[in-house]
Amino acid sequence: MASVKRDDVKQKWEETEFPLVCETCLGDNPYVRMTKQEHGKKCKICETPFTVFAWQAGTKGRLKKVEICRSCAQAKNVCQVCIYDLQYGLPVKVRDKILREAGKSGGSAALAVPQSMANRSWFTAQQERALAQGQDLVGTADPVAHAQLTTIARMEPRYERNLPKLCSFFARGECDRGANCPFRHEMPRDRNDPLSKQNTKDRFYGSNDPVAGKLFARMKRKEEEEGKVQEAEEGYDKARATVYLRLQGDEPYP
Repeated sequence: MASVKRDDVKQKWEETEFPLVCETCLGDNPYVRMTKQEHGKKCKICETPFTVFAWQAGTKGRLKKVEICRSCAQAKNVCQVCIYDLQYGLPVKVRDKILREAGKSGGSAALAVPQSMANRSWFTAQQERALAQGQDLVGTADPVAHAQLTTIARMEPRYERNLPKLCSFFARGECDRGANCPFRHEMPRDRNDPLSKQNTKDRFYGSNDPVAGKLFARMKRKEEEEGKVQEAEEGYDKARATVYLRLQGDEPYP
């Protein structure tokens, strides 16, 4: 370890004691056992080697491991595994859009990471310094934005995301393991389905996230349905807005 600290290139390599993950990715088992590998791989965002944690996500879950470094996860306030927001459980694109509409700084951390090694080290150092000083790189939601994010938040654990991956041999009709197969025996999604094409960088930067697009479409449909209901209610009220006049003394009234 001393040689790592003396190396100028390796001085910025990240070393952490615990990952920054959400409840869903941890799984339904309260007794989680993790493996730790220092400098196990490069972060998929800043390409800085970091500490890799791996564990089995629940009693029926698959083996999961962190995909991005802790610094990048803190900068966006996201899980190191699924890259979803830790406070609302939403994709980064959805959260940042609502924060921008509210006049906050959502998405300020989505800067282009430098390509050269020296510039990447400087970028990571600046990001870590800002986090150490307590700067909020995401932006604090005002009451209106917080209320809107809360209405669409998905904070209940979704353990189905931890299920084993699909068995490719089963899809070809060649799997002979049966119930002993550690993979799921289900047919894969349609290749043209946008949800079958996801990657970490797009989800982190919110550039081309199909999950966010699905949520936006759902929100749009909900607004249209509420608008139709409101129009129907207004039309119903106008149709019944009739004034009845009665003069005192007219029959059959006294």
